[in-house]
Amino acid sequence: MKLYWAPHTRAFRALWMLEEAGIAYERELVDLRNGGQDRPEFRAINPMGKVPALTDGAARLAESAAICAYVAERAPEAGLAPPLGDPARGRYLQYLFFSSGCMEPAFVQKMMGMSLPKSSAGWGSFDLVMEVVDAALKPGPYLLGEAFSAADVMLGSDVWYGIGLLKVITPTPAMTAYVERLTARPAFQRAKQIEAAALAAAG
Repeated sequence: MKLYWAPHTRAFRALWMLEEAGIAYERELVDLRNGGQDRPEFRAINPMGKVPALTDGAARLAESAAICAYVAERAPEAGLAPPLGDPARGRYLQYLFFSSGCMEPAFVQKMMGMSLPKSSAGWGSFDLVMEVVDAALKPGPYLLGEAFSAADVMLGSDVWYGIGLLKVITPTPAMTAYVERLTARPAFQRAKQIEAAALAAAG
């Protein structure tokens, strides 16, 4: 299994997920500064020319939520997804795809100062998205209660990024506590160390 990635991108989600799964994988750094994402051999893996992307034998896939779902299924022993037939799988799938469907568009709306009718935007509004996220996190400790899952990798990455880096989220107590739990996880710390080493090597 090989992850195509670059630091300070959405590829962090896949990097963190692979560290949580505990399965062997390789990393290939895609040099975004020098057009590495546009190389024909990389575009053959992800026609969009974006990171992350993943290969696993004959399998080729992109989109971080898809990669997280795929890795969870490839490493069932890690317990990162409820099994088929488990009622918790509904909530798991909802929040696994909430980042790309709601969080990221809401971030763009907020940062760009876009005014859209709530009924026209698939995510409703930035405020609605934040209300839903806060309500989902309040019971804790994770989206599925005691069970950490790939959905936490996806949603948690956005909450962490939105608070600390984009500064687009004014955190609620539930969000702050959630981010503290996530960033204390050993797999998260390993992923951050991998990013830091790559950045240091690049100068």
